Amino acid sequence: MEDSDEEELLNLSLAIVTDPGGQKSRKRKTMVNNVCKALNPSYEGCEGKIFRLLQVREEMLKFDQKRKGVVEDGKGLHLIHLLLITATSVDENNVNSALDNLTELYQSVSLMGDSVQRVVAYFADGLAARLLTRKSPFYDMIMKEPTPEEEFLAFTCLYRVSPYYQFAHFTANQAIIEAFEKEEEINNRALHVIDFDVSYGFQWPSLIQSLSEKASSGNRISLRLTGYGRSLEELQETEARLVSFAKGFCNLVFEFQGLLRGSNLINPRKKKNETVAVNLVFHLNTLNNLMRISDTLKTVHSLRPSVVILVEQEGSRSPRSFLSRFMESLHYFAAMFDSLDDCLPLESGERLSIEKNHLGKEIKGMVNCDKDEENNKKSCTPRYEKMETWKSRMERHGFEGMKLSSKCLIQAKLLLKIRTHYCPLQCEGDVNGGFRVFERDEGKGLALGWQDRCLLTASAWQCV
Repeated sequence: MEDSDEEELLNLSLAIVTDPGGQKSRKRKTMVNNVCKALNPSYEGCEGKIFRLLQVREEMLKFDQKRKGVVEDGKGLHLIHLLLITATSVDENNVNSALDNLTELYQSVSLMGDSVQRVVAYFADGLAARLLTRKSPFYDMIMKEPTPEEEFLAFTCLYRVSPYYQFAHFTANQAIIEAFEKEEEINNRALHVIDFDVSYGFQWPSLIQSLSEKASSGNRISLRLTGYGRSLEELQETEARLVSFAKGFCNLVFEFQGLLRGSNLINPRKKKNETVAVNLVFHLNTLNNLMRISDTLKTVHSLRPSVVILVEQEGSRSPRSFLSRFMESLHYFAAMFDSLDDCLPLESGERLSIEKNHLGKEIKGMVNCDKDEENNKKSCTPRYEKMETWKSRMERHGFEGMKLSSKCLIQAKLLLKIRTHYCPLQCEGDVNGGFRVFERDEGKGLALGWQDRCLLTASAWQCV
């Protein structure tokens, strides 16, 4: 929370305790009324409850040491139950009940508590923001976006300590390398990867290294990476990072072309017979309507790539039901927060950064993504789908699934063995704890799960 936000709330708190002249009380009333004017008319008479809710949330953000630690047995289930009751009240526009339940939730959760307290705290924030509208000064306070630097740090921390992103990237890269090897006799040792969301470029150093191991000084390999990004600054930073890394491999010719999202692809086949791979890792779920997904897949098919890599989180859009989407999101993110117990201790500053600036941001966006659409606001909040939905969609657009090699599975299991810090590697089929990998769709998909929850699935596709 910004210092100014905290100061503003603190001033409101003091107005209750001591106000001999009534001036602060009038100020408080004016501010709360301004909040309520930004709500809908049915919120009339709830001013006191709204102010109390904001007060209690402020106290929760102070990392109350009394609530630090593990929730007692049974209390976690109570928190989840209360959260679902609150979501129902919000969905039914039962304002009084929603405010009461949210206030109770904020009194019971802590960002320094166990994984249940933490994940419930962020979902409570999402519901509180949903009660407010964008006109409310407190909506922006609750939905405050992390800075680009904070987002980068959180992503970097999660990438380093958890197998989550590395599983996706290593599995994708292995499939790309195998497609390249299959065409080695005709591709002039040239590989062109088109990444529709290059982000920070963390996927590609391992591919650069693997290709370099296959090359020699007299028989170099050419790697051209075309990456789409959200901003020019991000693309420039990613290019600098990857070019600097690639300089350490003299037997590899590396070229990076950065394009802003929505730009037309230039020279899709610069070298004759080069192997073209399309990377759709965590990209399609950020497109906020089915038409954009369809257009993207049509564009990909027109490139006639040798392989298309698809990696997506496992979930369900359930666009017509807020409660269905809420339940699905809760199950998913509860597993994600729980999985961090396997990677970092509760008191870790890195863990707090991951939860607040990466996972927490996604949770609050997920709870309010339909509001963004109603207000015609472009949202990049991921909308998770089931693997079966993606499979059907890919097949309708002219792709067929490719069986992933045993190397992908062996590599994924090795990654878990390396990245699992606190829990032993689970045997396949054991759903009692820890990360696990398993094949899906007769070996055409490889999934990463936490306990009995599938988190994400990687698959490879080719044009029919």
